[in-house]
Amino acid sequence: MNIRKAIISDLSRIAEIYVFNNRVNYFPIFKDKIFSFGELQVVSLVDNYFKRDEVIKNIYVFDDGLIKGFVQMQETEICKIYVDTFFQSEGIGKGLIEYAMKELNADNLWALEKNTRALSFYKKHGFRLTGEKKFEEDTIEYLVKLER
Repeated sequence: MNIRKAIISDLSRIAEIYVFNNRVNYFPIFKDKIFSFGELQVVSLVDNYFKRDEVIKNIYVFDDGLIKGFVQMQETEICKIYVDTFFQSEGIGKGLIEYAMKELNADNLWALEKNTRALSFYKKHGFRLTGEKKFEEDTIEYLVKLER
């Protein structure tokens, strides 16, 4: 597994993976066309979010000649972990989460309660529900906390 710290030139690919995953996984839950297909755009995401110093310094990419996934950390919390949908089920997510746990001391995360696929993935890798919940910002959907 070739996992490395992200650099500025990776950001458009990271944003592309993020945008597409959000549309595939979250549009069916939130059904917000304006956000998913209007506000959520690669260029604006790079410029307004991923380029911030505190964000890019905490992103690690799976790169085997093509960036196929990434994990974003905040201290010991996994903030985001995404694999390009074309390369899912190839062990990339497993590699990223294991790297985050072993090398970055990842021990907690929040996941959308209705994202059963993600919850199953996290549980498979040793994370357990804590019983703690909070609303996803500006929605009526719950995030649930998982810890190892």
